Amino acid sequence: MLVYTIKELCRTCYTCVRECPAKAIRIVGGQAEVIDDRCIVCGNCTKVCSQGAKVFLKTTDRVIRLLEKESKVAAIVAPSFPAEFPDYDYKVLIGMIRAIGFELVLEVSFGADLVADRYRQLVEQDSGYFITSDCPSIVNYVRHYHPDLVDNLAPVVSPMVAMGRVVRSKYGDDTKIVFIGPCVAKKAESSEIDEAITFIELRELFSQYGIGAEMTEPSEFDPPAGGRGAIFPVTRGLLQTANINDDSITGNIIAAEGRTDFQGALKEYEAGLICNQHMELLCCEGCIMGPGLSKNGKQYNRRSLVSSYANRKMNDLDHEAWKHYFDLYSSLDLSVRYKPEENIIVMPDESEIEEVLVSMGKTTIKDQLDCGACGYESCVEHAIAIKRGLAEVEMCLPYTIEKLHNSVKELALSNEKLTSMRQALKQSEKLAHMGQLSAGIAHELNNPLGVVMMYSNILLEECAPDDPVRDDLKLIVEQAGRCKSIVSGLLNFARKNQVNHQRVNIRDLVEHSLESLIVPENVRIEVADMTTSPEAMLDPEQMTQVLTNLVKNAFEAMKEGGSVQIILEDTLSDVSFTVKDTGTGIKEDDKAKIFEPFFTTKGIGWGTGLGLATAYGIVKMHKGQISVDSNTDPSKGPTGTKFRIVMPRGKE
Repeated sequence: MLVYTIKELCRTCYTCVRECPAKAIRIVGGQAEVIDDRCIVCGNCTKVCSQGAKVFLKTTDRVIRLLEKESKVAAIVAPSFPAEFPDYDYKVLIGMIRAIGFELVLEVSFGADLVADRYRQLVEQDSGYFITSDCPSIVNYVRHYHPDLVDNLAPVVSPMVAMGRVVRSKYGDDTKIVFIGPCVAKKAESSEIDEAITFIELRELFSQYGIGAEMTEPSEFDPPAGGRGAIFPVTRGLLQTANINDDSITGNIIAAEGRTDFQGALKEYEAGLICNQHMELLCCEGCIMGPGLSKNGKQYNRRSLVSSYANRKMNDLDHEAWKHYFDLYSSLDLSVRYKPEENIIVMPDESEIEEVLVSMGKTTIKDQLDCGACGYESCVEHAIAIKRGLAEVEMCLPYTIEKLHNSVKELALSNEKLTSMRQALKQSEKLAHMGQLSAGIAHELNNPLGVVMMYSNILLEECAPDDPVRDDLKLIVEQAGRCKSIVSGLLNFARKNQVNHQRVNIRDLVEHSLESLIVPENVRIEVADMTTSPEAMLDPEQMTQVLTNLVKNAFEAMKEGGSVQIILEDTLSDVSFTVKDTGTGIKEDDKAKIFEPFFTTKGIGWGTGLGLATAYGIVKMHKGQISVDSNTDPSKGPTGTKFRIVMPRGKE
């Protein structure tokens, strides 16, 4: 695999998906993987990956072993080298390459001269219309994704292969050849070249061997020297090298470069929209922007560097020597035939695409934003990729953002519920401790209180009607009875009493409870029975006490009048009572204390503070839940309090 992913560095930005012309990137578990049998080795992903997660195979070790093993190794240097090494005079650069161990150093621009001449002959022969074949990534793309156009590929080898054949013709078949250039695809283009490295790898070799310009003896390229082929790596370089007319009016050549333009040109060519035209296609914006050059280089600066070198070269060129070699190798076999290797995308049917779009929340055409954040040009293309296992739903940015917002809302709701449950648990623990204390106090008071009540009643019975102490004894008996009631309330709160479960109709229970109350004239009571099965196993006496306490509290909260609504509801396992009033409400600070024994807001002499505490204890004895919701601020809505009691339908 020539291009691969370092998964630890991949940040799932989908830039590589967007920049891959062959869509040879698969997203699995949020990680980008290169699909080897779809990759055309253009190297675009390595250029655009800001995290350095996409890398190409380094072959410097293989070159070093070749140099150690073989006595005659030639380096053939691509004509784009001035764009990578602007700080070195070309003679110094040649000397540095020789210092690595290369016996021969030649320039591929001579091979470009030969290829350009063959292409010019094809154009002049008027034997058809061709697509240039000097870019191996373009050739790979046509063979895999436009197999019907393979016969339109110019049957001429690339300048690299042409130069390799020249070297072996001149220096012997035993010569080993290493290509040095800007292209990753060259590593797998032809078996005629022994190894290929990029300019980046050449810099690494200089560093590894400690080779610098100051310690290097300048040298010239070995013959044959290149000519106009030095301009080959820039836009329309082949046409300029071959002196082919590329005038927009009189010419018949279309030039397209870059991942978007070359794809569009091929689609139009295959569809018959481009007729009677040759095409010069490059996968990069000229070879001066190949993935094998150092990053951050500027396109037009590099173009200027290559043009300046080509201009100086043509001024200093020994034209007679160049012509001698050109004539010598003009008859060299530079032909090649390409075979199609179909890798056509199988389109899922419309129903399958629609299913994927719906899963991303795209139920209408307007929902298909085609924003490109996923790396695909349209939502439909993304859906097709998902269906083919190349992409994931989560790659859709609008869908993911909406899902995130929903998750945040759900999380906020969960946090709110959790906070409420924590407060309820804290309150429950607090009341449990108070219940234990109340039970202990009630138990200790019961015995001496029983003695006081018994003997005060005996004394009252024995006291003469006209005895002056009779009134005092009556007061003692009454207050002792009140103490007995308080102790009973404490025991209820502490859940020490028994529950006498009986099958009751909760609607009848509510009506019976209301019959024992005196309803103020300015208060309206409404009972809403929403149950489907109103029967439950409850203690009717204790539940009557709970309901009357809650309704009495509602009356006292509505001095100016209002309404009380009692709502009855049920489920298969529970029944619930909701007592809702339109009174003044309970202050937020008091909500946490209302179920505590002896807490009251009614003032001294108006209540014992045991009503809600007793109700709480009775509900807990039934294994039920009681909750309160109240509002005291009219600006936030109607004021009032709502108590909700949920009880198990059966005896637990």
